[in-house]
Amino acid sequence: MRATKRYPNLTAAPVYVALTLCLFGSVAGAFAAGVAAPAAARPNVIIILADDLGYGDLGCQGHPQFKTPELDRMAAEGMRLTQFNAPMPFCAPTRASLLTGRYPARCGLASNPTPDATPAADALGLPLTEVTLAELFRQGGYATAMVGKWHLGHQRPEFLPTRRGFDEYLGILYSNDMRPVQLLEGERVIEYPVVQATLTRRYTERALAFIERHRTRPFFLYFAHAMPHKPLAAAEAFYKKSGAGLYGDVLLELDWSVGQVLVKLRELGLDDRTLVVFTSDNGPWFGGSTGGLRGMKGSSFEGGYRVPLLARWPGRIAAGRVSHAPAVMMDLFATALAAANLPSPADRVIDGRNLLPLLTGNGPGLNDFIFGQTGARFATVRDQRWKLHVLAPTARRSSAPEEKWIDPRGPDGVTILAPYEQCHPSQYPGLETGDAPAPMMLFDLEHDPGEQRNVAAQHPDVVARLKQGYDEASRMAPERRPPNPAGKRAAD
Repeated sequence: MRATKRYPNLTAAPVYVALTLCLFGSVAGAFAAGVAAPAAARPNVIIILADDLGYGDLGCQGHPQFKTPELDRMAAEGMRLTQFNAPMPFCAPTRASLLTGRYPARCGLASNPTPDATPAADALGLPLTEVTLAELFRQGGYATAMVGKWHLGHQRPEFLPTRRGFDEYLGILYSNDMRPVQLLEGERVIEYPVVQATLTRRYTERALAFIERHRTRPFFLYFAHAMPHKPLAAAEAFYKKSGAGLYGDVLLELDWSVGQVLVKLRELGLDDRTLVVFTSDNGPWFGGSTGGLRGMKGSSFEGGYRVPLLARWPGRIAAGRVSHAPAVMMDLFATALAAANLPSPADRVIDGRNLLPLLTGNGPGLNDFIFGQTGARFATVRDQRWKLHVLAPTARRSSAPEEKWIDPRGPDGVTILAPYEQCHPSQYPGLETGDAPAPMMLFDLEHDPGEQRNVAAQHPDVVARLKQGYDEASRMAPERRPPNPAGKRAAD
């Protein structure tokens, strides 16, 4: 059945917004020079974001069964970061940080908008005072498009991708297991229920069409896949073809999709002036792999935060390079703007750092500390080697294979259309062993990446140094935001 009316839940609702130092409109003039630059000389930027892809899910990350030849080739032709982190171990806050360059505690979205949960969660959205990467690119003269999962607000028209800087949009406004799973074209529902096995292919076709149409104009494409978020689904051409179960099938198609984007760039002669980045919003769900890290999605152990990062830009990023410098999702905001020679907003704190010196040369890592949130608070702080859990670590648990488990958001054949053989909680993606969770645990990630042994007692100086950085960051990023009763952007 296909919907013929506009999205039904776009009703007024309260929203919490971040305070800014000055009006959004005051920065618009800063982009005039960028608009005037010749189009042919300006690079394109493509950010491909997988959903719940684990640190160990790719062949180039060491997985022995999952087949990802295109992503492995992308890593071989570009650079792979081994210490790349999400700021939170679940979906929406990480996406907010990617598009604003700010930690969730600072940009004001620290939980998931959820249409089938409580009304309060349904009303959440990225505060309207925040400036998105798409808005900055569009002001700089770029064509902008988003394909895939949004998850930054769905109740109000002002929250939608087409109101936050994207010229066009095709996708689902939240996770593909949150009812109602509706596919939108712009702001109009075009399909419900959604046959999820078609999503990766349809998203890929739309991304390729956008690239084709804008081959003579600089563009920014944010390609946010639905997979491998549950429910898993793959097209017939990939279903039961990987030899590694449904999760492996899904990754095989996801890998194909990335390969199609890279082939299109080569065919159009855009290869050497397009930065392509591939990463994930957080760690894996059941069935995926953390690559030997402890925990999983939703956990403040490394399995929740650490994700793959591949960057490719022929002629700018040397092939086959690997970096162990810590980096975080907000860095992609600053890096994308730097690649396009566009300035960051001057009226607010930007937490992201420009990674281009690291990616294109031998520049050092730029992040002294990286913080991990759970809810509104910072929970962890880490540097190159050490990680301090200021709050007691959290993690989901596995269950026995024979234990019956019914996912309330699983495929039902009516509202959620996907294969029934979804992963079971016994298919735990990370380590569950190690010292019992407690506040102020310290782990040596260089020698103990699986966070098994708490060494806080042996290194009080390290604990004190990391805790000082944590305290300073907590003061700079207030946990709560005042409401904006009018619900208007600062520029309105």
